[in-house]
Amino acid sequence: MRQAIPIFVTAVGALAVCTAMPTSAQNYPAKRIRIVTPYAPGGTADIMARLVSQRLTEVWGQPVVVENRPGASGMIGAGLVAKAPPDGYTLLAAYVTEIAIVPGLYPNASYDPVKDFDPISVTALTPMILVVNPSLPAATVKDLVRLAKAQPGKIAYASAGAGSPAHLAGELLQRTAGIKMTHVPYKGGGPALIDTIAGQTAMFFSSMPSAMPHVKSGKLRAMAVSTAKRSSAAPDVPTVAQSGGFDFDIGAWNALLAPAGTPKDIISKINNEVTRGLTAPDARDRLAREGADTVDYTPDQVRGFIHSEIEKFSKLVKDAGVTPD
Repeated sequence: MRQAIPIFVTAVGALAVCTAMPTSAQNYPAKRIRIVTPYAPGGTADIMARLVSQRLTEVWGQPVVVENRPGASGMIGAGLVAKAPPDGYTLLAAYVTEIAIVPGLYPNASYDPVKDFDPISVTALTPMILVVNPSLPAATVKDLVRLAKAQPGKIAYASAGAGSPAHLAGELLQRTAGIKMTHVPYKGGGPALIDTIAGQTAMFFSSMPSAMPHVKSGKLRAMAVSTAKRSSAAPDVPTVAQSGGFDFDIGAWNALLAPAGTPKDIISKINNEVTRGLTAPDARDRLAREGADTVDYTPDQVRGFIHSEIEKFSKLVKDAGVTPD
């Protein structure tokens, strides 16, 4: 009998462990979830975070709140989530900058985009759209290039911060077209868009969802899209390559990430609900009208996608000689 006691206790302990593991997802979420977006309100990361929060709140009946933590090209918010408990209650509404661009631009960042996060889903793939203030005397990219060559450094282009996709798109345009412009960084796409509308800056490679309402209202003029293919949201707008007569292809994306070590069953549960919500006909149509494509990626596919994007942008940063401000 003395031998039976520890065996019985061990068996009960093993059973408790086995039943506890799936319970983490069964009982999740049991409290408020926080989605950190590392940019100011109004940008694509903020828009996508709020779409996801609305979906999860409706499905799970628990509050899912969006917390804006802008600054340092998204690294402040990303660093906060990287150090959060890996329990599924703090998530990152990531943008391409702090995940794919940071490794090439800030090799000593406080977090590792690969090791410190567990991917959940890619929430949107978006081309950028080159929008200009209507007062700019240029109708096409060729016109813009001629104007920039006639006035070196006079044209100011906005970005969501040093090393952001908009910054890199501007650098790529300068190198490809042989022109010189002035870069004006902001703390997020929202402020950059506002100042371009106000005429403080002449142009901005904006996210499609953020820019399209202002294009439709006439506050901004759409000159070209940044990717190799035209966008279904603006089929009449040519690509930079078509409008400028040279090769040009750069885009952006959004993703939902969790701190590394988050239980896989919780990751899977969030992925399933986010994917179901964003690929529903109404959500897909809404995003498509604004130029964003949705994709049904598994967490493993998201991880592979992020690896390839880090390689691509690291090469671009190096080739363009981009350094932090």
